[in-house]
Amino acid sequence: MSKNEKKTENLSRKFLTEVGIFNSDDFIVEEQKSDNPVIQKLLKSASKSGAGLGKPEFIIRKKDDNDFLIVIECKADTKYHESKSRDLYKDYAVDGALLYGGYLAKEFNVIAIGISGESEENVKISTFLFTKKSPSYADLLDENNQKIQKILDWGKYVDRAKFDPALAKSRHVDLMKFSRELHDYMRDYAKITEAQKPLLVSGVLLALMDRGFEVAYKKYEGEDLANETFNSIKKIIEKAELGDTHETKKKAVINAFSFIAHHPELQKIDIKKNESPLLHIISDLHIHVQPFTKDHYDFDIIGNFYGEFIRYTGGDGKGLGIVLTPKHITDLFSELAKLDKNSIVLDICAGTAGFLISAMKKMTEKVSAEEKRIILSNSLIGIEQEPQMFALAVSNMILRGDGKTNLYQGSCFDDDLFNKISGKANAGFMNPPYSQKGDNLHEWDFVIRMLDGLAKNATGIVIVPMSLAIDTRHSLREKLLSEHRLEAVMSMPDELFYPVGTVTCIMVFTAHTPHDSDEHHESWFGYWKNDGFRKDKVLGRIPKTNISWENIKKDWLEMFRRKEIAGKSVWRKVLKEDEWCAEAYLETDYSDITEGDFAKELKKYSMFKNFNNL
Repeated sequence: MSKNEKKTENLSRKFLTEVGIFNSDDFIVEEQKSDNPVIQKLLKSASKSGAGLGKPEFIIRKKDDNDFLIVIECKADTKYHESKSRDLYKDYAVDGALLYGGYLAKEFNVIAIGISGESEENVKISTFLFTKKSPSYADLLDENNQKIQKILDWGKYVDRAKFDPALAKSRHVDLMKFSRELHDYMRDYAKITEAQKPLLVSGVLLALMDRGFEVAYKKYEGEDLANETFNSIKKIIEKAELGDTHETKKKAVINAFSFIAHHPELQKIDIKKNESPLLHIISDLHIHVQPFTKDHYDFDIIGNFYGEFIRYTGGDGKGLGIVLTPKHITDLFSELAKLDKNSIVLDICAGTAGFLISAMKKMTEKVSAEEKRIILSNSLIGIEQEPQMFALAVSNMILRGDGKTNLYQGSCFDDDLFNKISGKANAGFMNPPYSQKGDNLHEWDFVIRMLDGLAKNATGIVIVPMSLAIDTRHSLREKLLSEHRLEAVMSMPDELFYPVGTVTCIMVFTAHTPHDSDEHHESWFGYWKNDGFRKDKVLGRIPKTNISWENIKKDWLEMFRRKEIAGKSVWRKVLKEDEWCAEAYLETDYSDITEGDFAKELKKYSMFKNFNNL
């Protein structure tokens, strides 16, 4: 190795020191080779000369992150920074970094960096991202979508990487695979109930937020581990700011996790594996999920596990009484409502807080630290009646960093509770319980209650069964329109909630403005049946490509409340006795319809009406 190249390596060490990586106890920085057996195996045949062991200048890992690696390759002369073909691995810095990145990406997400130059004045730095299990790579971009040309701290690399669509999709697929494996393990070894499974996941993730527990949990076993886990959960919850009646809330949430301390099967040592189910679960969540919670701020982690656990038991959401709204739809609500830092959002059927998490992400974009603190403290309001689901919502928000101050446990129809939150929010989101039995528990009861709780002229958005849009006989329609205005209805994909078969629509209202207050008011109806997703037997509904949903969402938002497009959207003046869906008013091009197509659709419509007793 030439003397000049050592100057480049020393320059790299200087940069890494300045960003808190080199000589830090939190990182492992290795040169030329690695003690990690997985990395050793991956680099075994990655030599730049075409045969033998690959030896990058630097291989960098964070001790508590098994998901990401940084690999750096150096060259002294900037003219050997990058070749046009990027395949002259031995001679060029970028080419070599990309070679190593490709090999390491078989098991890691890799930040591959090529550095050339002998001094800070003439240094060149190029940064690329390899998504795990993908041979392709992309330039890693900064917040202004410019190529990153300097050494950053670890957190900034990961933060920028998570904006890459391919990486997000890959990590989500990995999370789904892990959730299936975890569900099967819980079923076979932990012997806990369906309702307890998502609670155990959220409880362990809370416990891992306690740094003392995170570094020491492997020292414990059996009853001691169960007690330490529960004590760490209590510690994290007790430190949380839960606002009004906070002691009562904390007691309720802690109680939901108490089974972890006393469940005998969780504590039982498997002699063959020399571990208890609880230790196995904690270790797996520490490796596979905790990094995801840190990196994907906007993702409903707990709701994701809950939804997946339902799928693998063949259930329909009855374990805890809820069918969760897909993430791309919760994000869509925030866009439809045009949320910003001044918004206050209400969800009176909060579930695992998926809508509030999407709202939090949208509202905290491009804000100062103080503005973010105010938003998290004051601007997210949720009510959830089911005690276990409330515990999931609180823990989910704690994992996001905050935002749980204004979560309430109880019924949205409890006037004392409702009066505490009424009139504060300028946006309301909701996926109400479907097909509830009992007085005053119809979907319209929940919709009206949510709208009643908003400030005047606030925007209320709900996703409800299509039967509400076409059932013109329901008495609550008159009450709804006498107090609130119907602005828009969008017909959603038939299998949006797959494997649950409910066909849904999104409705948009203006609160506390009677529908007939403007005799010329027209509502907008959109036909949004294709969201660019496909069904996968293992993963459920997923985007057909990385950009398919984003492009469709952009088209939908441009269409919303602006355009009348033949076959896609239409304006109509409607009253309580009219159908509220695009299908009733759109003009159809019949020239391409065959007799078979007509018979098929007629059969589907007949089955739908019979199923919904219409």
